[in-house]
Amino acid sequence: MFESIVLGIVQGLTEFLPISSSAHQRIVGEFFSNAQDPGARFTAITQIGTELAVLIFFRNDIKNIVLAWFNQAVLRKDLTADQKPLARMGWLIIIGSLPIGILGYFGRDIITNDFRSLWLIASSLIIFGVILGLADHYGKKEKGLSELNVKHGMLYGLAQSLALIPGVSRSGATIAMGRYLGYTREAALRYSFLLALPAVFGSGFYQLKDAFGSEASNVYSLPQTFIATAIAFVVGYAVIAWLLKFVTTKSFMPFIIYRIALGTTVLVLLSAGIINP
Repeated sequence: MFESIVLGIVQGLTEFLPISSSAHQRIVGEFFSNAQDPGARFTAITQIGTELAVLIFFRNDIKNIVLAWFNQAVLRKDLTADQKPLARMGWLIIIGSLPIGILGYFGRDIITNDFRSLWLIASSLIIFGVILGLADHYGKKEKGLSELNVKHGMLYGLAQSLALIPGVSRSGATIAMGRYLGYTREAALRYSFLLALPAVFGSGFYQLKDAFGSEASNVYSLPQTFIATAIAFVVGYAVIAWLLKFVTTKSFMPFIIYRIALGTTVLVLLSAGIINP
């Protein structure tokens, strides 16, 4: 139970920071007494908790987007000037979710097995840390979400799909793409939050469905996983509030330095045989 509590805290702390929650769960699991990978299933289910935090934190924004999109797409109503950008955002979230949905479904076996290597995770932490640093430094920092278009929404979605590789970071990849395209840090972060909802809930509930049918194959029992998910929700909610304030005045450099340092440390530990890949 202690291990699942720790992993829940880790999930909540790292999901929204551009440092990869799945990488941290994989790395932390290696230092427990059984030195075992918590698994892609455990990670996907606990991410439901952090995305529930997004739903509640942005509940008014999400409600307005869903209502405007539903009125336009289903009820075919004429929208007000204020509702049109909201409906458009709904479409952009759908479009941006397609790449990770398609790749995640057809590549699920590779994701569950081959992508859990610590060699790959450590390398991804370093490489995409450098990419985020370059994008954040050289981004034009001009555009808000009102300027988001279909092309950029799809590019955001392609960036998000890279997060299928633990170590890349869903928020890190989408923020890097947003900064490269010239969006402000806050705009890139907000769209990253919204874009993650369909993908994370889809993956989490898909894994949860399978977990009920094959609990024996899980590293942690369902009660342990649910406790970790609840803890991730509470911690994640606090992190959202802090991060939105942080990016208004600070760069992502502390996270970039941390990514490179962590990735390098894991590579050294692997090379020395202290931890297993």
